[in-house]
Amino acid sequence: MSKLNIRPARPDDVPHIFGMIYELAVFEKLEHMVVANEAMLLDALFGPRPPCEAIVGEEENGEVVTFALFFHNFSTFLCKKGLYLEDLYVKQNRRSKGYGKDMLVALAKLAVERGCGRFEWSVLDWNENAINFYEKMGAVVMPDWRICRVTGDALDALAAA
Repeated sequence: MSKLNIRPARPDDVPHIFGMIYELAVFEKLEHMVVANEAMLLDALFGPRPPCEAIVGEEENGEVVTFALFFHNFSTFLCKKGLYLEDLYVKQNRRSKGYGKDMLVALAKLAVERGCGRFEWSVLDWNENAINFYEKMGAVVMPDWRICRVTGDALDALAAA
């Protein structure tokens, strides 16, 4: 059993969360795509109409070593909201302590408490360690689904069509 205190993120956690977001981007070899900054994250989490939420995990000494950022989506088939995990990250030197599992369990409990019909997230196809971990936790990697994304100039062009 890990000794991780999981709690809702607070505004003073934003620098820690943002640092881990960048670490995650480096791990995924996507740091060139990071355009966010701490002020943007602060507004996204704590502004007048926050589109997302976050929980953090801190060790007994108060150090924030993991975060999960999530939001609600909706299933037309279930006619229920769902909990979508955008990112979960555990600092590299704190892995293998059960923190990832603790965070997923906390999010699953939150989804159940909020009456969600499902809890889902995406994983990169090359990240076998994560895929194996998620499958051990009971997740099913959806083989027939692909993420579609429109951003930047393509989004502007589609909106103008």
